[in-house]
Amino acid sequence: MSFNATVRDELARIIDEKEAPRRAELAALIRLGATVGGSSAGRYRIELSTENAAVARKVITLSHNIFGLKTEFTPRKNVLHKANNYLITIPAQRGLNAVLDQFGLMGGKQPCWDIAPGIIVDNKCAIAYLRGAFLASGFIADPKGDFHFEISMHSEQLATAIQALMARFDIEAKTVARRNAWTVYLKGTEPIIDFLALVGAHNALLKAEEVRVYKSLRNSINRQVNAEFANQAKATDAALHQIECIEIIEKSRGLDSLPRALQEFADLRREHPEASLRQLGEMAKPPLSKSAINHRVRRLDEIASSLQNADE
Repeated sequence: MSFNATVRDELARIIDEKEAPRRAELAALIRLGATVGGSSAGRYRIELSTENAAVARKVITLSHNIFGLKTEFTPRKNVLHKANNYLITIPAQRGLNAVLDQFGLMGGKQPCWDIAPGIIVDNKCAIAYLRGAFLASGFIADPKGDFHFEISMHSEQLATAIQALMARFDIEAKTVARRNAWTVYLKGTEPIIDFLALVGAHNALLKAEEVRVYKSLRNSINRQVNAEFANQAKATDAALHQIECIEIIEKSRGLDSLPRALQEFADLRREHPEASLRQLGEMAKPPLSKSAINHRVRRLDEIASSLQNADE
């Protein structure tokens, strides 16, 4: 099962204790995931299709428990994607128009392109609506890859309203128009994890946190390894330059012309071309401090440079 399907399955099993949040979640499920059809006689029907059995059960349960609506359930097989698909139909019946009125979906009135008034009465309703919106038309990628989150809809006003609901809980969402739809999306790991925590996807949250820690550790190790390689390359270049300086001095006037301290350093460097300056300082007798070993390197470089300039 994909991470997206796992999150949807976990959220679909959450049933709020109070009716207001349950109504808000059903409103979002129908608003973002269903189509409403009707006749000239004003008899409407709702159809909602989903690939997640738990989401299908939730739509049916909420429709029955809150409004006493009759539903029809049709399992189908998606031949192209080789996956199950479930069609929930709420046929024309007494009381359905009143539900559509509450949800802002016609029912004898003009449709509401925003969240219908009276749906969000408190924070619990806001959370439930966000949960329903994700279950209806949301997608979340596997955190092991390019972690991203989005909810799609056909109304700019609704996208702005959902963005505002997230902002209510300090989750910064962005909106973008894509063809004939609008998308609310979260950018970055932190807001996605905050959303999962908010709507109650605790198992998915733990997995996302685990992946985030793993990625952070891996990146830290990669940075350390890269830094070590860079330092090693720098040290190797420096050692090669020191050996070149020694060879210039030897060919030009001989190492015997150098002070005893520089001769000892030159001998150490030639014997241990791969050693760092710190290691060379420890090998010296007596051992040399960092400043002392750096002073010898600078003197060799100055002498070699002056000899090269004299030859030119």
